[in-house]
Amino acid sequence: MKQKIAVLGPGSWGTALAQVLSENGHEVNLWGNNPAQIDEINTYHTNRHYLPNIKIPVGIKGVKDLKEAITGVDAILFVVPTKAIRIVAKQVAEAVEGNPYIIHASKGLEQGTHKRISEVLAEEIPEEKRQEIIVLSGPSHAEEVAVHDITTITAASEVEEAAKYVQELFMNDYFRIYTNNDVIGVETGAALKNIIAIGAGAIAGLGFGDDAKAAIMTRGLAEISRLGVAMGANPLTFIGLSGVGDLIVTCTSVHSRNWRAGNMLGKGQSLDDVLDNMGMIVEGVATTKAAMELAESLQVDMPITATIYSVLYENKEIQQAAKEIMLRDGKVENEFS
Repeated sequence: MKQKIAVLGPGSWGTALAQVLSENGHEVNLWGNNPAQIDEINTYHTNRHYLPNIKIPVGIKGVKDLKEAITGVDAILFVVPTKAIRIVAKQVAEAVEGNPYIIHASKGLEQGTHKRISEVLAEEIPEEKRQEIIVLSGPSHAEEVAVHDITTITAASEVEEAAKYVQELFMNDYFRIYTNNDVIGVETGAALKNIIAIGAGAIAGLGFGDDAKAAIMTRGLAEISRLGVAMGANPLTFIGLSGVGDLIVTCTSVHSRNWRAGNMLGKGQSLDDVLDNMGMIVEGVATTKAAMELAESLQVDMPITATIYSVLYENKEIQQAAKEIMLRDGKVENEFS
């Protein structure tokens, strides 16, 4: 069934998801607040800053006005940075007519409140102005989805029919969606893996090899699981697509901006220089601060996160930080401590 979808955020991931929807026969409005970028999308059917060498389907309409973008739509897909979620959600609540499904494919925790993105959306968009909120997340790179590499991710909602709705929107022969009812686990895994990816990139930048990569990913997954379970997640979620799956893809690929940021830090660049040169949001930097504060409030031990926090926010020398975490007291592995 053909649907009309507003995709909010014409970055690499928003553009790739808009492409999937358009290729599946849906009507797609792609909204952004950079007029030159929207003009490029409509005139040349490209988005060269985010997806070089990719032709965007002509059916995707770039829109500069938010109200125009969301008028008459069946669903609104948020793919804006975490720090912009609340601001854009407020604007949507003021402009929306009807009650579309609300989907988000962003990955992070809100600074200060430590809230998950679905919680922010639920606070800002009243129930009478929307249907269910669904999380779309999992191991995926926009660069690969845009060229039809095989990708499998998760649609999570507490309401099964809503998750199935998103599954049907996106499913095709290269993009497969599984449903899940553990919204907390899916969002937590999506946010926290970016922290571990910074660490994995830093390890590579320092010159360490596969043993160290395996160590940080495995112990990183233990930290993600500990915090997620303390927040109310199903522990089984973390051995699925939005847990270990997303962790693998983000910790092992040069497509990952979090991995690239960590890699540059490991090679001696300052955080300010890394962020200035990236040209895109590195969600893991802000998420590290939010996760550290959240872990302290819930009394959850997260030594890898704490180590990365010390490098990002306390100017700890990165080689010393790596040495110190290795010299921690011995622990029992199967207690996830």
